[in-house]
Amino acid sequence: MFPLRDTITYHGAKAATFGLLILTALAYFYQFSLGQDAFPFIFNTYGFIPTEFFQNPVGEFYTIITSMFVHGSVAHLLSNLWFLWVFGPAVEGRLGFRRFMFLYLLSGVAAAFLQGFSMPESTIPMVGASGAVSGVLGAYLILFPKARVLTVVPPLIFFFFWLPAPIYLGYWIIIQFAQAFFDIPGVAWWAHIGGFALGLLLVIIMRPKRNYRADPYWECWRDYC
Repeated sequence: MFPLRDTITYHGAKAATFGLLILTALAYFYQFSLGQDAFPFIFNTYGFIPTEFFQNPVGEFYTIITSMFVHGSVAHLLSNLWFLWVFGPAVEGRLGFRRFMFLYLLSGVAAAFLQGFSMPESTIPMVGASGAVSGVLGAYLILFPKARVLTVVPPLIFFFFWLPAPIYLGYWIIIQFAQAFFDIPGVAWWAHIGGFALGLLLVIIMRPKRNYRADPYWECWRDYC
C-alpha cells in the first residue's frame, strides 16, 4: 500500500522537509554523476558497515550520517523521498525546524545502531534515508491519531481509499517486523524498526501542545473525484 497524501489541514513551514528532500536528491545526483562504477566505492566509503564500525567506532561514526544521503538506486531514493514528503510536513509543522531535524537525524542514528547490533559481523554497507524517515512515521503516529492517509494499492488494479493513520502506520511497522523476523534479504528491516521506535519515543518527550485539524476524509476524497 502506497501513501499519496494525508488529511492534515495546516502543515505549517516545511523548510526542514524541503531542505532534506533537496539535499538528499542532490547527493544522489552527484553520486550518479560519478557513474555506476563508482557506486561500490561510495557504498564502502560512506555507507554504514557494522563490522567496520564496531572495530573502529570513532573513525567510522561519520558513516552513520553520510549513509542517510547515499542510495542504491533511483527507486530507492524516490521511495524514501516520497514518504518524507507525505508525512514530514505535518510533523515539522508540530515540532518546528530544530526539533524536527533533531528527530530525523537521531532516528537515523538509532536505525544504524539497531541494524548494526542485529548483524554485527555484516560487511554489507547500509545506505539510505529510510531509518530517519521511519522516525518521522513513528512521530506522525503519535501526533496525528485522527488523520487519514489516502492510499493506493498497485500494481494491476489501482484501488484508492482512505485509511486511518494508525491503521496504515500499524500495518507498515508490522510488515517491517515480519520481514525482519523471517530475515528477508536486501533491506535493512531492523533499521526501519529502530528509526520508527526512536521517532515515536522522541515525539512523546518533545510533544507540542498545539492542536491540529484533520479534514474529514470524504472532503479530501472529493478533491480526487
